[in-house]
Amino acid sequence: MVLVIAASLLTTASAELEHPRQQFLRDSQAGLFIHWGLRTSPAHTSCSAWENDVTSGGWNAQYWVDEAKKLHARYIVLAAFHSRLGYARPWPSAIPGSCHTKRDFLGELINATNAAGMRTILYMTDDPQWWNEGLPSGQSWLDSDAYSNYKGHDVDLHTRDGFGEFGYDNFVEVMQRYPNLSGFWIDNDNAYWEDHGLYERIRQDRPNWTLSNNNEDTPIMDMISNEQKTGMSPSYDYPQAVYTAAPRLIEADYKLPSSGAWWYDGSNSSVDYRLTLGRFITNAGSSIKSLMAETAQVNGRFPSNQEAFNNFANTYLDAIWGSINGTEGGGYSYGGLQPGFWNDGAHGVTTVSRTNPDLHFVHVVTKPSGSTLRLRDNGYRVTGVTNFRTGAPVSFSQANGYLTLTGVSTWDQYDTVFRVTTNGRQGIYPAATMSASASASGHPASAAADGDYRTYWDSDKTTPVSLRFDLGSTKPVRYIGINQREDSVAYARSDTEQSARIKEYRVYVSANGTDWGSPVTSGTLPSHRGVAFVDLPAGTTARHVRLEVVSTYAASSDSTRYKRLRVDEAWIGGEYAGSGGGTGPVGVEAESGALSGKAVTAACAGCSGGAKVRFIGNGSANYVTVTVQSTAGAHQLTLDYTVDGTRSFYMSVNNGAATEVPVSGTGWDTPASHAVTVTLAAGANTIRFFNDGANAPDLDRITLN
Repeated sequence: MVLVIAASLLTTASAELEHPRQQFLRDSQAGLFIHWGLRTSPAHTSCSAWENDVTSGGWNAQYWVDEAKKLHARYIVLAAFHSRLGYARPWPSAIPGSCHTKRDFLGELINATNAAGMRTILYMTDDPQWWNEGLPSGQSWLDSDAYSNYKGHDVDLHTRDGFGEFGYDNFVEVMQRYPNLSGFWIDNDNAYWEDHGLYERIRQDRPNWTLSNNNEDTPIMDMISNEQKTGMSPSYDYPQAVYTAAPRLIEADYKLPSSGAWWYDGSNSSVDYRLTLGRFITNAGSSIKSLMAETAQVNGRFPSNQEAFNNFANTYLDAIWGSINGTEGGGYSYGGLQPGFWNDGAHGVTTVSRTNPDLHFVHVVTKPSGSTLRLRDNGYRVTGVTNFRTGAPVSFSQANGYLTLTGVSTWDQYDTVFRVTTNGRQGIYPAATMSASASASGHPASAAADGDYRTYWDSDKTTPVSLRFDLGSTKPVRYIGINQREDSVAYARSDTEQSARIKEYRVYVSANGTDWGSPVTSGTLPSHRGVAFVDLPAGTTARHVRLEVVSTYAASSDSTRYKRLRVDEAWIGGEYAGSGGGTGPVGVEAESGALSGKAVTAACAGCSGGAKVRFIGNGSANYVTVTVQSTAGAHQLTLDYTVDGTRSFYMSVNNGAATEVPVSGTGWDTPASHAVTVTLAAGANTIRFFNDGANAPDLDRITLN
């Protein structure tokens, strides 16, 4: 599914869950979080002295922009007006009450990020409780007298209401002074702001700015951030601890030196490369933005261990960026292969292209114990698998709902990436051909089978509860697919924060919707994120299917989630992808194959997918190898190509003897087609296209019948 921001915006309780102003955040995978202020080590108590040391130390906004780019971050969140950093405001403020600088550090950062195609977001604290931290008894970072004189009435900045009034004025000042800022990142709500309509004013004065909130799912906010979550297994799998669901914009904010303060405290802590990269990748594989916190020193520079990690991340992420950038998490709202816990100890995520639903990436963060990887295919008919870094074909097979990769001998220490091409989904009954009902509902059962991930069915906190499907006529039933709403943690984080997911289940089938008999299958689903499946015995046919949820995971100690069940989408699969039941032609783009020598992908407006492969001739090193899945026997293979005149491909199937295929065409931008007969083996087959002695046509696509 391609994310489209509709003209009719999805709203809930004054929240605009999808809005054009959010697009830069949706297009981002990461941001850089910088805590930097008066109490940055060595701590200052004089605002002017701190500003002098910052300037004399060589602070330069471009340095932060350059370091953010290395992390492949597209926005910077600046936290200087922070309750534990002395409440310093890094801009020349006209409002008394706490430290503010004469030099416009905020303005310089906004200019630097905007020039680089990035954004600046300003952190704002709601909390006055640390007014004395780091100062002698009786002293305060906050000046109530000065602010009271400014306002013309008594205001105690050490109270939440008084500080809320002070904060409100600072929001307004920033909005008026910095039209090119991109939004606010708010560290929890303040009742004064809510009572006095602050967020509504921001929407009115700066409608294109985004609002992010830390740890609180306030409806009007664009994005909810989940702060420094730990306790997951594996430890890098940050999404397990996230409690907000798409289409909500979701962020995970975490420290790169994974322990210690959010700000520079004088130490040069090491960065855990595996933990940090694992978090980045699993967040991307769950459509969660990574907000990575680094500890800037007084002069703005990061300690050497953080700089070293940034330099490494720059190169490392570059090599796999095509599998992360422009994608959404697979196995959730956007389709894609199943993420999570795979075979033999393997764990990882999948991503799917926003613009091509048949282009997927499998990210193996924890490798299996052997050379085989096995994951659910989610109904996609797989046409090819390659190693993303090398382009080398990977042997695969597809059966019984699983994609199996074999013979993988080399695994990257942080993320082995496979590129998977598919030819649509097979065997799933369209939502329009069936109806859904339920034994209990808050939101209607129809929302679970309407093909729209933004709507959901909920059980009204009832167990057992049944979700029933009427297929309209008797049909084969092989499995049930379920996307549960990801609005709870995936493990028992505490007595009051637990998983609201299906635990025990039973499945019944019926010819008439009345006589159900005994369950055809029963079991327990794991408390895992992402798409889940319940397989039925082979040969099962029915018109009516009933999924009975016997229990859910959350204990009664979690009153919010106890017995709660929400399902975004559920569907019935009549057959497994690749089972051979009416699959139709299988098309494979040439550019998805393994390119060797001078062979390159080139733009081609008239070609399938807008691209083709050029320079696959005139030398034995120049060729493209495409992998297709097939049954054994003779098949028609249609070649789509471009050529001006007549030239020949040579074609080798499974490294066998080459066959010459002469073809003709009328121009390099005008695709033509030619069909040949090939004999293929059951399973994966490689087809190499080349011409050792002369120039070859350009190859656009092959289609196997």
